[in-house]
Amino acid sequence: MGIFSRFSDIVNANINAVLEKAEDPEKIIRLMIQEMEDTLVEIRSAAAKCIADRKELGRHIEHLEREQGEWSRRAELAVRREREDLARAALTEKQAIGDQVQHMKSELENIDTQLEKFNADITQLQSKLTDAKTRQRSIVIRHKTASSQLSARKHIHSDRLDEMMFRFESAERRIDRMESEAEAITMGHGKGLADEIAGLEGDDRVEAELADLKSRVGQNQEAPGKESE
Repeated sequence: MGIFSRFSDIVNANINAVLEKAEDPEKIIRLMIQEMEDTLVEIRSAAAKCIADRKELGRHIEHLEREQGEWSRRAELAVRREREDLARAALTEKQAIGDQVQHMKSELENIDTQLEKFNADITQLQSKLTDAKTRQRSIVIRHKTASSQLSARKHIHSDRLDEMMFRFESAERRIDRMESEAEAITMGHGKGLADEIAGLEGDDRVEAELADLKSRVGQNQEAPGKESE
C-alpha cells in the first residue's frame, strides 16, 4: 500500500466506528497510532526530499539565468563587432536556455504546490494522531476497568461460588441435626437441679394446702360434741 493510499485511509477512518467493531480496542488503537506515526514519518521524509529537490532546482535555475545573461552579453558583443551570424547563434542559445528556465520554473511551481499539500497532510495527520493518543489513554483505562468488572462478575456468578454456598448450607444443616440429636438424648433422663428445686417448691405448696385442709376438717369434727354437752 502506498503512502498516500494509507494516508487517505487513515484520514477518512472514523476511529469510533473502528473501535466499535474491534474485539480488542486497546490493541486496535495502538496499531492505528503506530500506522499513523509510520505514515507521518514517510510523509515528512517525502516532504524533506521535495524541499531538497526544490533547492537544487532553484540553484539550477539561477545558474541557467546567469548563463542566459552571458549569452545575451555575447550576442551584444557580436553585434558591435558586426558579426550578425555570431549574434544570431548567441541569441539562439539564449532562447534555448530561456525555454529551459521557464520549464524549470513550472516544475518549481509544481514542487511548491506539492509542499503545500505535504504541509496540509502533515497538519491533518498530526491532529488525527493527537486525537488517537488522547483516546488511547481513555480507552486503556476504560478497558482495564471493564475487564476488572467483568472478571469480578464472572467470579461472583461462577459455579465455584455456588458450590461454596451449597457446602455452607450443608454444614449449617449438619449442625442443626447435631443440636437436635443432643436435645433428644436428654429427653426422659433424670431431672436437672433447676427441675428438682422447682419440684420442692411445688411440694411445699401441697403440704401447706394439706395442713390447712386437716385443720378445717378437725374443727368441723369437734363442733357436734360440744353441742351434746
